[in-house]
Amino acid sequence: MATYLKPDVLARAESLGLRARQLVEGLRVGDHKSPYKGFSVEFVQHREYVPGDDIRHIDWKSYGRSERYTIKQYEQETNYIAHIIVDCSNSMRYGGGDTNKLEYAKLIAASLSYLIVRQRDSVALRTFNDAWAAELPASSQLGHIHAITHTLEETQPKEKTRIGPLLDEVADRIGRRGIVFLISDCFDTVESTLAGLRHLRFRGHEVVLFHVLHKDEVEFPLDGNVRFIGLEGFEELMTRPHLLRPAYLRVVQKFLAEMQRGCDGSGVDYVRMMTSRPLVSALGEYLVRRLQTGKR
Repeated sequence: MATYLKPDVLARAESLGLRARQLVEGLRVGDHKSPYKGFSVEFVQHREYVPGDDIRHIDWKSYGRSERYTIKQYEQETNYIAHIIVDCSNSMRYGGGDTNKLEYAKLIAASLSYLIVRQRDSVALRTFNDAWAAELPASSQLGHIHAITHTLEETQPKEKTRIGPLLDEVADRIGRRGIVFLISDCFDTVESTLAGLRHLRFRGHEVVLFHVLHKDEVEFPLDGNVRFIGLEGFEELMTRPHLLRPAYLRVVQKFLAEMQRGCDGSGVDYVRMMTSRPLVSALGEYLVRRLQTGKR
């Protein structure tokens, strides 16, 4: 179980927390904004008193002005359900050791899961390639972390990526508004991926994309004669990388710009995660940014 739970990452994450930025629909009273009005925390509006209401919530100052009984309504605080979706397609195989994209994605997923459960919120896990590879229902029990880390340990890269249709399926299946974390290299059709993310936003979810990339994919620092092996069905290619570098970098920069622009335009939180950067720094920076730009 300890494989993907790094003490330095967890300590940093717990010190910062992960609060919902927008309205969520939880199952119990907790720490996050709920769309359901109650009698705690932050004042929202008045409504007329009806028989059966607790008289302790009558606004007597308002009564003194209008001689009408009114009740103060507040926004309840609630727990949230986080849905973590991890890409385990063949393209996530790239990289060695700690820079392997899938292993890095697993670290992100395990760290977020631990943080969320420790906050008494609930987390569900899904892994996918061209279909769902594994699905764990949401739970806030600490023992759920063991099930998540075990599932991540068993997850191996295979098949092609099919992001958009699977996100559409998740959007249709999730009932309550919560937070959806997609962890992927997004090596699929940009418009299809963005359409799936927009569908989740349309359903009222907060959506975060952790775009996991290896520095070789972004910088293309290769030289000499190199044989490229397609991880998702492309033919092998023997070539000299320096001849391809200018055109390759133009295509990659266009891809990254389209993903960033599409997420920004849809209200999706876009977070680029380079596997060469220690997760304690990368995840910590993201959580700090959430605190600084949150709506609370």
